[in-house]
Amino acid sequence: MGGPSSDPRRFVQAISAAGLSIYDPIEVGDLALWIPSRELEALLDAGLRGLSVAGLPLRTRSKIVKERVCQVLGYPIPAGFRRVRPRFPGQCFDTYVQKSNNLQVWNEELTPTRRYVLIGLSADSVVTKVKVVQGDALAALDATGTLTQKYQARCVPGAQFLELVTSRDTSNLRPLVSRQAAVGSKRNPVDYPVAGELLPIAVIFKALGQVVGLRCRAAGMDQERGRGSELHARACRALGYMQYQDDGRFPDVRHQLLEVKFQSSPTIDLGLVRPDSTDALDLPRTGGRQLRHCDVRYAVFCGKRSGAEVEVTHLILTTGERFYSRFRQFGGKVLNKKLQIPLPADFFDR
Repeated sequence: MGGPSSDPRRFVQAISAAGLSIYDPIEVGDLALWIPSRELEALLDAGLRGLSVAGLPLRTRSKIVKERVCQVLGYPIPAGFRRVRPRFPGQCFDTYVQKSNNLQVWNEELTPTRRYVLIGLSADSVVTKVKVVQGDALAALDATGTLTQKYQARCVPGAQFLELVTSRDTSNLRPLVSRQAAVGSKRNPVDYPVAGELLPIAVIFKALGQVVGLRCRAAGMDQERGRGSELHARACRALGYMQYQDDGRFPDVRHQLLEVKFQSSPTIDLGLVRPDSTDALDLPRTGGRQLRHCDVRYAVFCGKRSGAEVEVTHLILTTGERFYSRFRQFGGKVLNKKLQIPLPADFFDR
């Protein structure tokens, strides 16, 4: 049972054939017309890399880049670009041309579900790399604390080492799961979910329970994610994946619609999107259904650090829909101000 075709050029052909403008709305997850972030990044990186905007005034530079974006994605170039947000509403993204690592977002707060297309320039104003980041992930890059009051929750492990908050997936996800699903060697953790290949939450719980009691290297582990850590790799192996892979996009184990978090302190950082949000995920429709943030399964591993190691002591597994029935929410709203986000020095090299 295969997923969607992996060639992103199919979207360009479909958009061009449909005669759509960049302002025509497209439903998130539309298999023919909505370009998921991974494919959007691949198309724009290939289509813009090498473009020179040397010597152009900023407004002209912006216009030239937006025109090229239209061409790359199969859209006609409009007679004039409207002053709307986002600038490309049909695909829900804005473009930012970056000659420095200081990203400035003017007169707006970050929108969690909007895509931000960051276009890196060389010293001589040639496009070197394009990255596509969603608002929630972009907010996580801010180390100054000036961006947002992000959603947070409090994690207090209970008496049970293994805790399954709900044994049932959301009603939207249940038709897509199968107890007979086998990961094997045919899928990677970051593949898109496929109907019939999603394990039920109770089966995931039993598999991930193997991780509790293990000692892992602390390197790469933080309070927000198990990303890049040995814990995340072990979780993937416990689920049956032959290899560990992580591309930094939400959720971590996308093929199983699973987000992995490690906690050695009580505060869970959740970014700009509530786990119980019914907003659509930036994923292709699965089995004819649009997956939502609340459908994601959250594996919260708790542990304690000892030198260069951590010991995993607890696992709490829940759906986003039932997240706040177990974890107490605190935190506030996004602050509305001019935002300056210092991008990591290696941001465009990742």
